[in-house]
Amino acid sequence: MRRYLLTFLLWLAASRPCLAQVATDQPIQKIAFGSCASQEYPQVVWDAINDVKPDLFIFLGDNIYADTTDMDVMRKCYDKLAAIPGFKKLRESNTRILATWDDHDMGANDAGADYPKRAESQQLMLDFFGEPKDSPRRKREGVYESYLFGPQGKRIQIILLDTRYHRSPLKPMDPPYKSYEPKDPHADKDGFVLRSTGRNAPNRDPAATFLGSAQWKWLEEQLKVPADLRIIGSSVQFVADDQPWEKWGNFPLEQQRFYKLIKQTRANGIFIISGDRHRAEISRSDRAIPYPLWDITSSSLNSPSKPDTQDEPNRYRVGQHNFVDSNFGLLTLDWSAADPTLTMEIRDTKGKVVLSHDLKISSLRFLK
Repeated sequence: MRRYLLTFLLWLAASRPCLAQVATDQPIQKIAFGSCASQEYPQVVWDAINDVKPDLFIFLGDNIYADTTDMDVMRKCYDKLAAIPGFKKLRESNTRILATWDDHDMGANDAGADYPKRAESQQLMLDFFGEPKDSPRRKREGVYESYLFGPQGKRIQIILLDTRYHRSPLKPMDPPYKSYEPKDPHADKDGFVLRSTGRNAPNRDPAATFLGSAQWKWLEEQLKVPADLRIIGSSVQFVADDQPWEKWGNFPLEQQRFYKLIKQTRANGIFIISGDRHRAEISRSDRAIPYPLWDITSSSLNSPSKPDTQDEPNRYRVGQHNFVDSNFGLLTLDWSAADPTLTMEIRDTKGKVVLSHDLKISSLRFLK
């Protein structure tokens, strides 16, 4: 009888969506996030992050720059991050730290499923962020995970995707490529202009994947879990796809699949945070689902871009410019009103707000 009962319980657990964090009665009010932090350079940004006292901090990838297949070398990179005073202070505070990864902390620049040590580097990452030894995350191929915080009516679901472990090879681009620059007199009728740099062309192979079949199935289950706001962490940009570097737009069929999944599950409250770009910006798309899809990008924590790259094209950008100096992102939830407000901000290393936008959570809903 005990054996049958144990079998039933295991089946029941396996048949339900796997959530790493049970919803609590304490609503989340502040979520800080960022990406791209080289352990070889100073990380002064942690002072401003600690001053905010966020409930959560989310690493969106390139949390270290390892670029190696030697796990001893990678471990030492994590040791350097752990020793940084500002980060150490954050770890010792009441802020809970969540993380996914990108290419440099998985192990190689622009890497995907072709990186040979991804299973080993996954365990190192989970060790560093204190994942329990019996966690389901230890047994998956990929570091994706989800969390629930807050009571009903103020419930936030955090979904952290793994855009690396299963990703098919990128398709090299032969110049020129098309970028969006509406003020250029040589732009075509759609506003696109030929340019001569770039790396990645759209891969339209139906067999190519961004997340892998298991993660896609898991994501569908997560989007059916009741939540008032769903913050989806993607290491690379989802909405902004004019830029020629890594993004969901490298795999258009996978990008379309995500839009279709939102409509299929009728998942409300989706809001994307992303990293990777060594620049920060706020993007909004109204093209594929019944409510606006926002994507706020924060990068980098300590490795800024060159100032002359600030005007990179992005037809979905909210505001005139992006921000290329070191930065972090901050989401603030005001639950006091009947229609709660989400304030999104990009802040510099001194805590100054350089980009911001407010929206009502009710705007992220399917029309009934």
